[in-house]
Amino acid sequence: MSDKLRKILVILSIVLVVSIVFTALGIAYAGGVRGAGLIAVTFFFAGGIIIVLAQVIPAGILLSSFIATGFSSIRRNELPVHAT
Repeated sequence: MSDKLRKILVILSIVLVVSIVFTALGIAYAGGVRGAGLIAVTFFFAGGIIIVLAQVIPAGILLSSFIATGFSSIRRNELPVHAT
């Protein structure tokens, strides 16, 4: 991976995490959490969202590739799903 691509990837990752943190901060503040608890709830929400995204994105990729293999074939004249 080139340095330019790596810098772009780092910037995009930081922007994603910061936007998740600010969204969680806004939700917690609107919910009435104030003071030091606001920081704790923000980290809890942001960490939960990042963990869920880290699991859902690869699972979605695997699911879509699994579905695609069921409807496509390697050979041109072969049917992927045979009618019985």
